[in-house]
Amino acid sequence: MSTTGIRVVIDTNVFITIVGSRSPFRWIFDAIIEGKLILCLSGEIILEYQEILLRKTNEEVASNIVDFLTIHPFVVKSEPYFRFLLITQDMDDNKFVDCAISANAFCIVSNDKHFKVLGKTSFPKVKVLDLPDFETLFKKKVSR
Repeated sequence: MSTTGIRVVIDTNVFITIVGSRSPFRWIFDAIIEGKLILCLSGEIILEYQEILLRKTNEEVASNIVDFLTIHPFVVKSEPYFRFLLITQDMDDNKFVDCAISANAFCIVSNDKHFKVLGKTSFPKVKVLDLPDFETLFKKKVSR
């Protein structure tokens, strides 16, 4: 198993948009499948994905996606042992920050405005890209 792809943490709001077969952002999910992107997750993130997938799809779809995430070789599980609590407006978002730090991810991909505070945080430094910026930087690189 090669883990030379770019390590990313994907916020739930973005993850839901990339899994659909007709999504214009499906290339991100396909890049994970191919190992060009390495999706970094924690147990808390998987549970949140599952919860939202159950709301937006059905039990079978949610279960299949979660099963995929737990066994796929280009999905890395990283459990944070320290809570930085860098986002105060929505404490629930910190699970993505802590996972990104513990997994040494290149960035968090999120459209959530609460993550903007990370741009003003000097330590630990966590890069956040919204979906359009992530696409601009990486679509051509991973689509080769």
